[in-house]
Amino acid sequence: MKPIDDLDQRGEDLPLLEGIRTARAIRRLASDPVPAALIRKVCEAGTFAPSGGNRQPWIFVAVTEPERRAFIAKLYLEAFRRYIAPAFETAAKDKAFPEAKLRNMKAALHLAEHLHEVPVHLFVAGWTRRGETQSQALYPCIQNILLACRAVGLGASLTTAHLTHREEIDRYLGLSERTPTCALLPIGWPKGKFGRPPRESVDAKLHFERFVAPSV
Repeated sequence: MKPIDDLDQRGEDLPLLEGIRTARAIRRLASDPVPAALIRKVCEAGTFAPSGGNRQPWIFVAVTEPERRAFIAKLYLEAFRRYIAPAFETAAKDKAFPEAKLRNMKAALHLAEHLHEVPVHLFVAGWTRRGETQSQALYPCIQNILLACRAVGLGASLTTAHLTHREEIDRYLGLSERTPTCALLPIGWPKGKFGRPPRESVDAKLHFERFVAPSV
């Protein structure tokens, strides 16, 4: 567990672009508790995301009690194993299956199998508008939270595998059809290290004036 220092100042000195470039998904997390003040801090960062009309539709539900985490983890693991099984079957048959992709799959499965041990299950939900989830506000909010986790030294990742059981989980969290969850962020002290994830050059993605398809 990281030493608990001045939580108000923790993460305040990380340069923005460095944080963006090194905020990789961390799915191997220690079970040590995370101070509520740090969860509040990263959620506060989320509230500075843009939202249409400044409606600020986000709702955060941090699940920390072991028995409640266990209930969520059981449903999550069931859904995730069903989701990931075809990919592992493909990898087992294909000798040329990309090693990097297989590592990511194994890390995601590790998270699913150990989700009950992760100290914070942070659900991001939001008020609907005209019957629709306000994703255009909630996902920038989520990115802010992930960047704030990087700044304060917490590992985190974004998953939506719980949505298979969204109705049951939302009800368990006290949420309604008007305030559905859109994502789960498992948060804890990282067992791995922060660092730049592999990325293609922006020059392969950036176009001026109009898109030009790459030649085959």
